[in-house]
Amino acid sequence: MNKRPRQSHLSVAEVAVTVHLAVFVVGVTWAFGGNADWVRTPISIWGSLGFLIALATVADGDLRSKIRPGTMSWVLPVALLNGLVAASCLVPGLKALTFRGQTLVMPIYVDWWVPSAARSGLALRALWLFDGIYFSCLNLALCVRSRHLIRVIFAVVVGNALILAIFGIVQKFAGAKGIYFGLVNSPQDYFFASFVYDNHWGAFMILMVGACLGLALRYVHGAKGEGFFRGPALTGMVAACLLACSIPLSGSRACSLLVGVIVLVALAKGIPRITGALQDSGATRSGILVGMTLATALAAAGLWLIAGETIAARADKTREQVSSAWADRGLGTRGILYHDTWRMASDRLLFGWGMGSYPTVFTLYNTLKPNADGLPQIYHDAHSDWLQSVAEIGLVGTVLIGAAALMPALSVIRFRFSVFPYFLVLGCALVAAYSWIEFPFGNAAVVLSWWLCFFGAIQYVRLTVSSGEPKALA
Repeated sequence: MNKRPRQSHLSVAEVAVTVHLAVFVVGVTWAFGGNADWVRTPISIWGSLGFLIALATVADGDLRSKIRPGTMSWVLPVALLNGLVAASCLVPGLKALTFRGQTLVMPIYVDWWVPSAARSGLALRALWLFDGIYFSCLNLALCVRSRHLIRVIFAVVVGNALILAIFGIVQKFAGAKGIYFGLVNSPQDYFFASFVYDNHWGAFMILMVGACLGLALRYVHGAKGEGFFRGPALTGMVAACLLACSIPLSGSRACSLLVGVIVLVALAKGIPRITGALQDSGATRSGILVGMTLATALAAAGLWLIAGETIAARADKTREQVSSAWADRGLGTRGILYHDTWRMASDRLLFGWGMGSYPTVFTLYNTLKPNADGLPQIYHDAHSDWLQSVAEIGLVGTVLIGAAALMPALSVIRFRFSVFPYFLVLGCALVAAYSWIEFPFGNAAVVLSWWLCFFGAIQYVRLTVSSGEPKALA
């Protein structure tokens, strides 16, 4: 049988994209997930290199000829979004007044059909960060022409996530009162590893667990046919367990449920594959059943040993909140927050108040009662990314961001996904659904990982189809 020759060398563009993305993900995740103000500018600068790589690829005639048809059209929604944000910066939406040493803000009347920005500087900074992340990840579709290289990129990314998870677990058991073993104070009690907020860590881990399981199930027969136990699959399974255990240990309740969804899907898809691989290696059915049962019991015991105390504490907190919400016949402060955010959004429904404007403008709509100490409750995020998106960039901007994901997805939706891109997309879908009730995309590391998994899956499927193996589980 003639084997299809594997690409023997990588292009300069592929090497540049691989190194750039690897450094990008590692740097952002260890720099507080990008949630410290002082790291946003360095992150945006590094992301701009991704835009330059994309621009150089398009400008070079030889490289441009290798871009798959239709790929360049995916940029149209993002280009229109850039135009919308730029236009909004020309029309101020707020006016700042200083009275007795205090700065007050008041809205300026703007016609409903005119884009405006409450704070143009924040809008441009937010757009700069988004563009850097988007184009850096789009380079997977523009430049990378090897499925093996995509798997290498994700092996690096998952390896980094595993080191972070182990660091977070050790830090947690050491009783650290702040990030980096107390060197940096955290505004949140439930910080984890280098991440300030447990739900951001949880969303990041959802994506990484999906990528890890996809890689592990891809190699159930070994990298070179050496079998399940000698190949990388067993190591990948153990790594996925550690990544998954870090979610409940961090205190993220919703993400603990979401990772359960990924585990159930992995069991449904993985057990037949693993069973087949073990039978090919000579294992008996009874031996496989006993082994899998023992492995499941050990994984459950390990989870409880690592995160049992945190799980119990967060379960008690959940019961308390549910009881309070039931007594009040509502969602409590979260319901008021959503209602106030919708009032903010509905006042400028078409184009919003401007990218990055939420913390400033929401103070005009906030009806939440002050805390017991009399201090007002201040919200930097709406705890619903979709709702906050409408408030900031309106229905038009939100549709454009949705189209930036929908157009690539439609290009491959008719094809069968092999196991690796399947789990990448599963992680993306769960985080996108989670963003209806939380703000995972308020974290730069989550945004970067989401677009990386998304474009990684899209390009992997396209390369599988073009290789003549549309049904290959590779």
